[in-house]
Amino acid sequence: MSLKTRFLLLAACLVLLASAAAWTVFHRITEGIIEQWGERVAAIQVQYDGGRLLQPLEREIALARQMADSIVLQRWARDPDDPALEAQAFAEMESFRRNFSDNSYFVALRDSGGYYHNNAANDYGEARLRYRLRVDRPADAWFFRLIEEGRDFHLNVNPDVELGVTKLWIDVLMRDADGEILGVVGTGMELEGFLQEVVDIQQPGITTLFVDYNGAIQLYRDRRLIDYASFVKPEGQKRTLDLLVDLPRDAEALFGMMRELREAPDQSPNVRTEFVTVEGKRHLAGVAFLPALGWFEVTLLDLEVLMPLDGFTPVAVVFVLTLLVTLLVFHLALRRQLLVPIAALEAAMQRVKQGDMSPSELPRGRGEMGRLMRHFHSMAEAIQRHTRDLEERVRERTEELEAVAIRDVLTGLMNRRGMQQWLEEQILRAAREGSHFGLIWLDLDRFKELNDGLGHAAGDQALVRVAEALRHGLRPYDRASRWGGDEFLVLLSPCDEPTLTRVAERLRQAVASIEVEGTAVTISVGACLAVPGEDLDSLLKRADEALYQAKAEGRNRARVAI
Repeated sequence: MSLKTRFLLLAACLVLLASAAAWTVFHRITEGIIEQWGERVAAIQVQYDGGRLLQPLEREIALARQMADSIVLQRWARDPDDPALEAQAFAEMESFRRNFSDNSYFVALRDSGGYYHNNAANDYGEARLRYRLRVDRPADAWFFRLIEEGRDFHLNVNPDVELGVTKLWIDVLMRDADGEILGVVGTGMELEGFLQEVVDIQQPGITTLFVDYNGAIQLYRDRRLIDYASFVKPEGQKRTLDLLVDLPRDAEALFGMMRELREAPDQSPNVRTEFVTVEGKRHLAGVAFLPALGWFEVTLLDLEVLMPLDGFTPVAVVFVLTLLVTLLVFHLALRRQLLVPIAALEAAMQRVKQGDMSPSELPRGRGEMGRLMRHFHSMAEAIQRHTRDLEERVRERTEELEAVAIRDVLTGLMNRRGMQQWLEEQILRAAREGSHFGLIWLDLDRFKELNDGLGHAAGDQALVRVAEALRHGLRPYDRASRWGGDEFLVLLSPCDEPTLTRVAERLRQAVASIEVEGTAVTISVGACLAVPGEDLDSLLKRADEALYQAKAEGRNRARVAI
């Protein structure tokens, strides 16, 4: 055997051994990078999917809470047989129906058991009482369980046998001022369309589902696995998250992540990830808790689809070819052309593994190794860009949801929740700094007569016009809100007594110039100046007393509490 042949055989053996060793290291490093990126993508995808669910629900939940707070409905719930109260209540229901996205509502009364409903087609406009709820009927168990447990809010995926519909129901308890439960109100969202919009979005390699507090499946692309009416089922009869995974230890891992998120002290939007086996394939599971709903969002990522290891095959081929060429040249070329670039690439991979997505110190190689460096750099930039885009979308969705939660839909002013938060912050600031601020409570005079005489559209127009007058009549740093129904609340800070009196009268005069379909709109105004250390209840009580005085003296006037 010639020296050339022996050299070639030796070189071939060295190439094979070196290639095998290099491929093993490369495979492990790339797998580690894929897992690291997969965990980042899972965390972002979970938050994005949670935001996609919350966006349509937050508005509906806020409207359902406003419906439960309706004084008109609460008066009627105490005396449902009164024709006048019934007419007012039906008009109020229809007003909310037009605002719900599904254009449907339901009202279930505790004392009478009456279940009132109307749908988007207004099929039941003349017969809103659909049936009577009964304790002995299993289909009505949800209502009595909600009353029994006193849950102020609940989401429920359930078919209504009487109505012949299956929806995602938003249930809110209706309580009076003393906290007594009068019934349950809310709306439903058509399940099939909601699943297609939020869950079954046909993303390759991504499976999204939502489960309740105990792991029962609520929203999932396979309708057969949804646990309908899970609220009233015994634990052993529920379709839970463990049905989706192959191994018991995977189910234990999922429920363990849910338990950790539930027990987190601040219930912050943290995400837990773990690898599980689904239908024989390894998936990365991401779990996040949605405290606003009491649900968990679960995302299953098939990393073989999202980040296939086969995509690195051309890189590996280039690597082997480069190694073969460099083995045929002397040591300096070997060190310069291969060993140094590989060391730099490995260091860059380690930086990426540690979270640095933009390795900038890769050498400018030529040929195959240069392309490998550029491919890796481009890949890192693409992942960084994708991660940044997803984070930005999550941030935008979160800001939108936060804005919707404290904004009144009709007037564009802050709602009661937003103003209450602002007042509590202002009270703390006043106590800390020893400063004063003013509170103005406005109520539209004879709003019910205007609403009944000219219609709800005119009533809504009056509310919008008053809101515009408040915006124009206040300083840029003052705050105005729709406190509820036909009442508005204005916060002036900083403020003294002359300013409070002047602004209250200016707002009254501004509204007095408003006409809606030929009818003048006026307001009664009650105001008070907060003192350091005064709590919210006392402040609201003084403003309300001043408002009552203004009404007692004939309306269309402003009074300041001393």
